Amino acid sequence: MKKKGIIIGIILAVALGGGFLYRSINTKSSGGEHAGNKEEKAGGHDEHGEPGSVKMTAEIQKQNGVVVAPAQKQRLTGVISATGKVEVNADRIAHVSPRISGKIVAVRASLGDSVSAGQTLATLDSVELGEALSRYHQSKTKLALAQSNMDRIKTLVEKKIAARKEILQAETDYKTAQTEVHTDEERLSLYGVSTSVLKGGGHKMPLLPVRSPISGIITEKHAIVGELSDPSKNLYTVADLSSVWVLVDINEKDLAKVHKGQSAIVTVGAFPDLKMKGRITYIADQLDEATRTVKARIEVANPGRKLKPEMFANAELALPTDAQTVLVVSEDALQDLDGKKVVFIAENETEFMARQVQTGRAAGGMIEIVSGLKEGDRYAVRGAFILKSEVKKGELVDEHGH
Repeated sequence: MKKKGIIIGIILAVALGGGFLYRSINTKSSGGEHAGNKEEKAGGHDEHGEPGSVKMTAEIQKQNGVVVAPAQKQRLTGVISATGKVEVNADRIAHVSPRISGKIVAVRASLGDSVSAGQTLATLDSVELGEALSRYHQSKTKLALAQSNMDRIKTLVEKKIAARKEILQAETDYKTAQTEVHTDEERLSLYGVSTSVLKGGGHKMPLLPVRSPISGIITEKHAIVGELSDPSKNLYTVADLSSVWVLVDINEKDLAKVHKGQSAIVTVGAFPDLKMKGRITYIADQLDEATRTVKARIEVANPGRKLKPEMFANAELALPTDAQTVLVVSEDALQDLDGKKVVFIAENETEFMARQVQTGRAAGGMIEIVSGLKEGDRYAVRGAFILKSEVKKGELVDEHGH
């Protein structure tokens, strides 16, 4: 029994001693680890500041385009965004063809040329024009004979050699010949032969001019010397591109907010900084069943002809401005940091802190801030992307322990 008691006592003593030794070692180890962490954290704070903070001198801010301003409230103008395509203004386009058949003998304009209204684009040699000219000259001859006969009968009546009723017949014949000449002149004028050519005299066969009815740019050309042409064949297409149409797709849910006469801002990928003003001139009555959209037509002035047919375009349709003011920031000021929307608050002249915000509506390059920012808070209006880059650099430095 004594031996068992001694053995149990020894076991208990060893167990208690081992536990004390373990606690002593563990406490020392833990204390050293915490001290090391504190040193690391202290070192990180001195080098990079608090998480999401950036230190930048005024000079460096200026060099990087960082601009600070107080947060302000303003009325937010709503917009509806839509995509579409640039097309020729159908009210300012002309298909040019001859009024009668003929053979093309000269081509005076080519694709891309700028032409004015009434300018000759091509000339034709026409058999039908020759026949019309022959009828005109015959009518002129009949008119001359009718006038001569009327003057002769008037003289005979005055001398009482002819009866007065003969003068009435002569005047009737003269007026009939006059009408025929006038009809033939109008026909030739319709064909494109000017009055000056007819009054010039002679029987030389004039060429038939094909003229542009409007001023604009030649966008299609099919005229080739030696080919036969007739009114059914389009020789040229002339488009006035000083104004174009942009056809956009309006979502069904936005239809109640869109109306004829509404203003719009149009941009194209080729000129992203160019914002062109226009107005809605037409909204289709039929909904596209597949896309659930309705076509709307925006007429846009096109100085310099930068908007070209078939270009893809984006349009922002302006909605009435809100009566109530809301706190807003520019799109450039809002940044994505670790999956959160943040703005950079100026803590002082040289230090910025990323602050998470909740956003609302967006319009005209401005974004509503629902929470996270107060009116008067100074924040980076421009250059926020540079500040975000500095934060990310600091995180990389902390991860690698440099």
